[in-house]
Amino acid sequence: MTDSPKRRRNPMATIMFGSRWLQLPLYLGLIVAQAVYVFQFWTELVHLVEAAFGNQEALKLLVDSVGYKAGVAGVGVAKLNETIIMLAVLALIDVVMISNLLIMVIVGGYETFVSRLHLEGHPDQPEWLDHVNASVLKVKLATAIIGISSIHLLKTFINVQNLQEQTLIWQTVIHLAFLLSALAIAMTDKLLSHGPTEKH
Repeated sequence: MTDSPKRRRNPMATIMFGSRWLQLPLYLGLIVAQAVYVFQFWTELVHLVEAAFGNQEALKLLVDSVGYKAGVAGVGVAKLNETIIMLAVLALIDVVMISNLLIMVIVGGYETFVSRLHLEGHPDQPEWLDHVNASVLKVKLATAIIGISSIHLLKTFINVQNLQEQTLIWQTVIHLAFLLSALAIAMTDKLLSHGPTEKH
């Protein structure tokens, strides 16, 4: 009668495999970061609503947070305008997209590198979690980063009169670099995933 695989496991292998639990505090830390983003979202939303009702202090805080400046130097913004609203809403969308990115890293990373979540059959299980692995996670993260970069670039174009031309050029170049990186990751993943099947 042979020993079970559990009994024959090398102690060093057990220690090394168990070291994956050292990542648990990292994922718990990301959950805390998620809570900070939730607080940031509601703070910005409250400022937007209060500014819409004429609260000058909230308007000042909102204008400072989105980086909007009035056309005449030294003159503050008297009331909420369409540009400020668009910048504020884009900032809120930005927070949501980064929060989504955090969820992908927390759930997908934990499932891939630490331990199974055993969510099979759960009505709220994310569809992508069924086939998540390191490669899929990288592609999804790259796609999410492109979305976040797009929001930042849109905010820049809306607020272009308050930014230097060099800043606009560099943000565009960085966004293109993200696009090329995501394409390279997707192509590499496709080549690696098809490689083994073609050999059989």
